[in-house]
Amino acid sequence: MRCAFAAALPAWQGVLEFEVSESASVADVLALARDRLQVIAPEALDDAAWRDGATGIFGVACERSQALRSGDRVELYLPLSVDPKEARRARARAR
Repeated sequence: MRCAFAAALPAWQGVLEFEVSESASVADVLALARDRLQVIAPEALDDAAWRDGATGIFGVACERSQALRSGDRVELYLPLSVDPKEARRARARAR
């Protein structure tokens, strides 16, 4: 079945497509993405998100053990650098 991987890392942003087995999990697609990025953008593999970052399928958070369905897009999320609520409060105070 076909699945995709998407991420917006500091060193690489994009979508990769893979053909995976029917029993593939999020972790399997992450491993395939790491293998491909090792060739095309090795600096992207330095990000800590690969070890402990949140993952999701089409914007819905999931565990790395989550089984995939055909057409799923696995996403790797980076932690927020600024709390959105605090940023909004700071803008309001500045006005």
